[in-house]
Amino acid sequence: MDRVTNPASSPLLSGPAPAPAPAPVRLPVKTDERPVQAPVTIDTDGGDHDRYAHYAKKDDVTRAYVTGEAITALCGKKWVPTRDPTRYPICPTCVERKAAGWKL
Repeated sequence: MDRVTNPASSPLLSGPAPAPAPAPVRLPVKTDERPVQAPVTIDTDGGDHDRYAHYAKKDDVTRAYVTGEAITALCGKKWVPTRDPTRYPICPTCVERKAAGWKL
């Protein structure tokens, strides 16, 4: 029969015991920091980020929708209306000129 020995008492394993693993270092937690918010991205699909709804004569707008020809807004911009103007803010120049009494 083989003799069972205690590995700790073995002459090959005798010697100083290994040092215990160092405790993990805990860094101080800053509680006064605010969560970082992702920057707001502007949807630039098709250049809609720089579009405004403009003041123009209703008859001209209707004609432009049907014929596709360009019309002139109160601010002087010439364009072919193809999009829903309720999706865009009103042009500040058109608002100023209408308030000043300019006529279409």
